[in-house]
Formats: sequence, structure tokens, C-alpha cells
Amino acid sequence: MQTRLWFLIATFGLALALSGQPVVAQDISRVVNIDRLAQVDPLNALRETDVALRDPRVVGTPPDIRILLDLLQLRAELLEQLGQTMAAGDAWASVARTRAFSRSHLRQDPVPDFKKAAALYEQERALGRARSVIEAAIAAEQETGLEDETLLGLYEHLERLASLDNDPKAADMAAAAREALTAPTFEARTQDPKTGFRVVDVYYATDRARTGDPAPTQFYGSERNTHLELGVATVTIPESHIAGTVERPSVWRLEFGPSPTKHILLKSVEPVDVTSFFGRLQGEFADTSKRDLFVYIHGFNHSFEYAAQRAAQITFDMGNAAVPVLFSWPSRNRTAGYFADAAVVRLSGRRLAVFLEDLVQQSGAQTIHVLAHSMGSRALTDALEIMALKRGAKPQDAPIFGQVMFAAPDVDTDLFGAMARVFKPLAKRMTLYASSTDWALVSSHKLHGASPRAGLGGDLLLSADGLDSIDMTAMGEDMLAHNYFSNDSSALADMATLFWQDASPEQRCGLQVRGESSQSVWDYRTGQCPTNEMISVFSNLKQHNISKSEEARKLVVELVPDQGRTEFILSLIERILTDSR
Repeated sequence: MQTRLWFLIATFGLALALSGQPVVAQDISRVVNIDRLAQVDPLNALRETDVALRDPRVVGTPPDIRILLDLLQLRAELLEQLGQTMAAGDAWASVARTRAFSRSHLRQDPVPDFKKAAALYEQERALGRARSVIEAAIAAEQETGLEDETLLGLYEHLERLASLDNDPKAADMAAAAREALTAPTFEARTQDPKTGFRVVDVYYATDRARTGDPAPTQFYGSERNTHLELGVATVTIPESHIAGTVERPSVWRLEFGPSPTKHILLKSVEPVDVTSFFGRLQGEFADTSKRDLFVYIHGFNHSFEYAAQRAAQITFDMGNAAVPVLFSWPSRNRTAGYFADAAVVRLSGRRLAVFLEDLVQQSGAQTIHVLAHSMGSRALTDALEIMALKRGAKPQDAPIFGQVMFAAPDVDTDLFGAMARVFKPLAKRMTLYASSTDWALVSSHKLHGASPRAGLGGDLLLSADGLDSIDMTAMGEDMLAHNYFSNDSSALADMATLFWQDASPEQRCGLQVRGESSQSVWDYRTGQCPTNEMISVFSNLKQHNISKSEEARKLVVELVPDQGRTEFILSLIERILTDSR
């Protein structure tokens, strides 16, 4: 009965979340502290979780489905840890059903949770319940429209359970359904040249451990590996893609499953050895020495799948002017997992230092840009400091990186400033994007005893020599994704400008210097720039290696039909080129 109550709460939360009502960003510190309590006192943590699930100050007003899911999952884990097997099975079933119900909104896979519930039920010989949740998993997987290996495995699972339950008729039906799965595979469908989507190959390095699941979305989990693994992840981008978004299915558009012609999907994950990785990467620069390499380090609460989608989206939105490389560290992909993420990211930073050095030496790229987001900035600051100290970097040294950008860095402000002084010789330019309404940083500020975080904007915005700090607060908050640097085309336009020319903030669009004496702190002003046109123009300027006013004018006239916007962008280009001479 209690498990059914949690599912009803979660269902109500999602209904409100999808209703269009504004959702108030939550301070996740209480959820994080419950997760910490679970490590030492699981029984009290279970009681606190039950209280939190009923508290609107924790789950939000209206409830935020992502926080609800994290609490429901924590509850299931605690029941399992306490040996309450049947109750744990019920709890995992509730997590699975909630995840299935919210799949069109969050695009999280409920099948692993259904399978956990089935395993616990089977352990208690509750075979009827086990069959019921596997049947629910089959229904959830069928909604995706992909009759894949996961679905085959579920029918095999159902067949085995039916046999154990002495129900030969049901076992035969499951076997017949499994044999009937003869539809073309996803790979076969992509051979049609008129597919309606583009393909982006994202090179990656990760110290996540493999899960053993062959599905691309589940290939890497949240456990830490003993070493870095290299590979190539293939991501599809729909032709209808809108810059700054990761398109997902929507119940309001009657989209109940992912489609490559409508949504950004992780199609495949291919691990490769070191020699093959760098050989293939060097091939990307064989035909054009002007193409850059772009390294993306994701933040807290990210899965490998979502990080790969983000890396592909950012690269695609900026005209594929750079080859994307993802560094993915073992984030737990849960709001409650803040301290667990913080514990592993520093070791990943040491591995990142080795990987970045290898990219400098072996990638074949003339210019390497780096973007770190949120807690991923801890890995990057550690890596850059290690590299700078090993190299004995000095201000007069030639930089080894082009643009180094930190988006909402979850790093102590004073520590960030001290480290930046050490590694600033490594970059041509360093930029910090900050916000005073970023939910994760506000929570981190509280969790660290009100210690300022480098990514907070407003009066707390960091001012440091050699660092351009830009307050993006005017763009608003983006709730749990806190990806304003990639969710809003304005930030992408600023990044595209930097990729084309190493333009100072006063020459870029929408940035206003703060105060009369400041030379390193800037405020972003919304509504000042034709951002989508700017992204298109600057990415094409970069792609075609255009750096002269006459050539730029021809391209802008061709790409931007509106005369007013054409003249605005041309004046901006002239200002940037004049500054660079």
C-alpha cells in the first residue's frame, strides 16, 4: 500500500511538471545529506527518506519528478540493504513504473529497475509478481518502437519465469513472441540516404566501468574503472533540430518513443585501443588543418549517454567546425549523489591530465579548445594545474590550448583563483560563465558551509587576472539540467565567436563591462543579439577559414536574409576583425 502511495505521489508530480506550471528550483542539500546518512545509518536514512517524500520543501512545489525519482530509488536501495526483500522488490517496481511514466519527459530507461524488482521477487519465490514486472518492462520497451536485443532478453526472461512457475502455456507464448521479432534493426534503417537525421561521431575517454549491457544507452554505468577506456560514440541529430536543445519525446506531441528523425539519440558505443583511437582521430585533420578539436567535460548528475548527446549537440550547433572529444567521469547521475560524485571526480582529474597531454601530442589538431561544466571543472582545474607544474609553464610560453571555458564551475572561489594563476599560461584565453540562479551551485554553496563557488554570479562573481568572467544570470535558471551554456543559443553564439576569432569580451555581442575599473567581469544582456544567425555565420566563417571583411560580407548576405540583422552582424564582424589586427 505504501509503495502504491509513493507511485501516486510521483505520478502527481510529473503531471504537474508537465502542466506548464513554473517549478521552483529546490535546494538539494537535504537529499544529499540523506544519501550520506545512508552510508552509516540506513534505518534512520529510510525514515528520513519517507519524510522527505512527503515534504514539498524537498520535492518542490509543484513536485520535481527528478528529485522524487532519486528519493524513490534511495528508498528501494535502503530496503534492499536492510534485507527487506519483498518490500525492496515493491519499491524497485515503484521506481520502474514512475520512470516508465516519466520516460517521455526525462528519457530514463525503466527496464533495469523492472529487472531488479523481478530478481528480488524471484529470490522470495514470488514468481507471479516477478512475471508481472517483466511483462511491464516488455510493455515499456515496446513503447520505444525499437524491437531490439533488450526486448528479446525480456521475452527470454519471461519464458524462464513462466517455466519456473509451472505455466507451460505462458512460456510457449513468450517464446513465440521472441521468435516473432524479425523487424529491421535500427542500424539497417540508417542506411537510407534520406533518413532525416545527421550523424556526429564523438570521440571519448572515460573511466566509467562497463555495465555488461550491450545497449549504447546503458553501456557505461556509474562505477569507476581502474583505467581510461577510449572509443567512439555515434550520436544522431534530427534535421529538424533547434540550436541549444537536446530533443526528447513529448507526450504532448504524441511521441511515446525516441525517433532519430525527431530526437537526439546515442546510436552506438565502440571502444577501441589507443593506437586505433589516435589513428582515427588524426584522420579527422588530414584534409583540413583548420579544423579544431573540442574537449567537453560534463558535470554532476550526468550519465554517459546524456554527456555524449550534449557533446554532439554543442558541436553540431556550432557548425561541426571542431571534432568533439568527450571526457566522461563516473558521475552517479542522481541529484542525491553529490558527495559520491565529488569523491570520484578528483581522481578522474589526474587521468584527464594524462589524456589531455596525449591529445596535445598525438591528436593532429592544431588548436584544442576545452569546456568543463559544473563539477567537471574540478577535474579540469586539477588536470591543468598538473600539466602546468610538469611543464614549468611561464607567462611567456606559447599556449597549448586555444579557448579554455568553465561553465558554472563548482569549485571553491579562492581555490579556483589560485589554481588559475598557475595554469593560465596554458590557454590563449580563459572564460568563466557564471550565474547567481544556478540551482546546483546554490546548493553546493550551502553544502560547503557557505563557501563561495567560482561559478556563482552576482556580487560573488570571481574577478581574476587572465580570466574573463561573464555573469549569465540574465538567462535565468534551467532547473536540474543547469546547462544554460548549451541550452540557450546566446551562450553558444558567444562560444562560436571565440572559436572563430580570439575576440575580447568588449568586441563580442551582448556583453557589458561591470563597473568603470573592471577589465575582467562582464554581464550578459539578453535580447541584444540575433543569436541563431550569429551561430550560423560564425561557424561558417570558421569552417571556411574566412578572416577578411569582403569575404565575410558575401557569406553573411548569403546566410542572413534580413537586411537589418545582416548589417548588425557585419558591423560586429568588422569590430572583431579590427580588434584582432
